[in-house]
Amino acid sequence: MWRAMGGCSMPPAEDANLLLALVRRHLRSLAMTLDPQFPDEDWGFTAQQAVEKLLKAWIVLSDQRPPRSHELSELAALAEVELPAQLLSLQTYAVEARYEEGPFPLPAAREGLLAQIEQLLDRCIEAVNRSD
Repeated sequence: MWRAMGGCSMPPAEDANLLLALVRRHLRSLAMTLDPQFPDEDWGFTAQQAVEKLLKAWIVLSDQRPPRSHELSELAALAEVELPAQLLSLQTYAVEARYEEGPFPLPAAREGLLAQIEQLLDRCIEAVNRSD
């Protein structure tokens, strides 16, 4: 995976598709946990991970090595993708919400955040398809 790392010679689109498979798994988890009884912190972490992997897919697609970073704003800049403010707000769930006592309320309704991530996935799939 990630030819830019020097270890594999898969085309960037194949590497990106591997990441997108993980994103789809995260999205299934998010869709199954829309119930407000499911902790915001856990839902937000999975959402943050989905966005992070989407951004890394874009970075890989441009034949670059994604950094070992969870910082969504940094990844978005490298991917040259403008993220909605609500998705950037998921950054809190990468570390703080996992290790600090909350509460950490979500920046928007789960359904709305999920829809935004799904739209981002659709855009990334289009970019992968164009690169083939």
